[in-house]
Amino acid sequence: MFELNFADKIEAMDVGIDEFGLCDSPTSDATVDSSNSKGLLGGQGFSEITYIHIHECDYFSMGVFCIPAGKVFPLHDHPGMTVLSKLLYGSAYVKAYDWIALDCAGSQTIGLAGRVVDEVFKAPHEPSILFPRSGGNIHSFTALTPCAILDVLSPPYSEEFGRPSTYFSDIPIPSLNGYAILEEKPMPSDLVVQGAPYLGPSIVTVDDYVGV
Repeated sequence: MFELNFADKIEAMDVGIDEFGLCDSPTSDATVDSSNSKGLLGGQGFSEITYIHIHECDYFSMGVFCIPAGKVFPLHDHPGMTVLSKLLYGSAYVKAYDWIALDCAGSQTIGLAGRVVDEVFKAPHEPSILFPRSGGNIHSFTALTPCAILDVLSPPYSEEFGRPSTYFSDIPIPSLNGYAILEEKPMPSDLVVQGAPYLGPSIVTVDDYVGV
């Protein structure tokens, strides 16, 4: 797992993104041809939320979400997972909750949650870390400007091992400032996440050294 002080040093260029590049907007079948003259993806060229997959193994997954201004990555959770996030550039409104009490007995999860983050993040911003039950495990991002968020999940999402991604709607409680009822909902039909190639340096893990 990343050390926070190490993650704090990571910049967009380190993961193959030029914030002010002049490339065309990537699509879900983006290739290296969509990169700029430096061989990097242009951060201003994304017209939809785009995920750049960097690495995944049994222990963690790593990637970057590039979010155009005005787009929202809706409220979602990370069951049994530790998450490290780093805003690489731009600004985003971040809202995050932790469960106070929840009911999973029915077909949908619903419960009381306390808001732990409700602020605008502007790069450069220190990395944040959330834990399975604390730190804002259920969060959303609204891009105020084009932005990119490095996302490291440990362990990664897995339907097989009971770690699906679940989306929620939040209903504030007027009489309890900072609290809301969260109710599970289907993945929003208007949520579009495209893919783009990773153009940064190769990732070397401990497993790569085992066979050396």
